[in-house]
Amino acid sequence: QVQLVESGGGLVQAGGSLRLSCAASGRTAGNYAMAWFRQAPGKEREFVAARSSGGTPLYADSVKGRFTISRDNDRNTLYLQMNSLKPEDTAVYYCAARSLPGPPMAAHTYNYWGQGTQVTVSS
Repeated sequence: QVQLVESGGGLVQAGGSLRLSCAASGRTAGNYAMAWFRQAPGKEREFVAARSSGGTPLYADSVKGRFTISRDNDRNTLYLQMNSLKPEDTAVYYCAARSLPGPPMAAHTYNYWGQGTQVTVSS
């Protein structure tokens, strides 16, 4: 069993930065592929970025060049550095982890989810 706890959300002006953290507990959490998703009001949950243990990061086109995903396996923590934030980045951001292989952008392949952290970008 893996528990995920996100932190670091908040209110920021357009052009600003935030760093999200996701602390994972569980003996094998460091071996899991992990990702960030987000969900804006009235919209479906969408993929943001993913990184497997030691793998190449993958980004949604909408955040490429602005967001950076990283992980510290020693601390079982996943990060999302968000720069040049835009109002359209406003959403609840969720950390996810999975124990089995699958398409990294597909939410249904992740079997562990955090509670989410709100990010609001004002114009």
